[in-house]
Amino acid sequence: MEDNIKTTGIPGSFAAIDIGSNAVRLLIKQVVEPGPRPKLNKALLVRVPLRLGFDVFSEGKISGKKEKNLIRLMKSYRQLMKIYGTDIYRACATSAMRDAANGAQVIKHVEKESGIRIEIIDGQEEARIVYENHIENMKGRKGNFMYVDVGGGSTEINLISDGSLVCSRSYNIGTVRILNNAATEDEWKRLRKDMQELAMSYPGIELIGSGGNINKLVKMVKNRDKRYPKMTVDSLREMYGTLKPLSVEERIEAFGLKPDRADVIVPAAEIFLTIADILGSTTIYVPVIGLADGIIDDLYCRSIDRMEFQEHISGKDINP
Repeated sequence: MEDNIKTTGIPGSFAAIDIGSNAVRLLIKQVVEPGPRPKLNKALLVRVPLRLGFDVFSEGKISGKKEKNLIRLMKSYRQLMKIYGTDIYRACATSAMRDAANGAQVIKHVEKESGIRIEIIDGQEEARIVYENHIENMKGRKGNFMYVDVGGGSTEINLISDGSLVCSRSYNIGTVRILNNAATEDEWKRLRKDMQELAMSYPGIELIGSGGNINKLVKMVKNRDKRYPKMTVDSLREMYGTLKPLSVEERIEAFGLKPDRADVIVPAAEIFLTIADILGSTTIYVPVIGLADGIIDDLYCRSIDRMEFQEHISGKDINP
């Protein structure tokens, strides 16, 4: 991965573009306090439901209409980054673009028309980005935890035991894929088998949920902990039982959900409950992290490393 906007020193802001199967997000954070434990404030978050996965998981490719809309959106995001004085960005496309027969062709067209270079990242890289830049919060914490990031096209898991990463895995099971009947039984079997094996080796695993659906669900359930975003698996099961029988229109009316959230929120709950039940988990922590946050954390760390290297080769002592 190379930075897409060149700079010297520590930049003042970073941007991440997350091109998912359901929505395309732009996140911009500004550096308030630099250093090993920096403070970065969210300056802008834009989410546009392009729903690329509905094309890909039913037709196998991205339609011309959605390609044009993606180009329009990337042009807009480029202008927003200029307005906010963003120095470095990274744009990552995940499951839908990975599966699209014309994915490579689409990103070439996007770069030519908008100037935004998009990387198609695999499931392991997606899992690493979501997990790795939040490991500081887990170091020294005893017990077994599993990061579960549920997206439109895939689900990524990272198992942490006593603060150390045990494994990272990706499954082609996601909310949009389920709605299009494109999540295969073989993939479900692989997920269940892996979870059963991990549960035997690492008892008492609790979940850490990531993704827009679990962020919304934790706000909807009863008896949630408002001091730290978390919920019991039983409360999620109760909410799932309430949402499942309702039509999309009824979910919108009853809970004030956006249309592009009202359909995918039920399969998201199904994925979390499947994993929780196999692992025997009782709690889901929801720290409101995602791929875009991880991308920016990674960009900041790379900028620090670059600056230290430049100062080193120029003969400066960075630690007097």
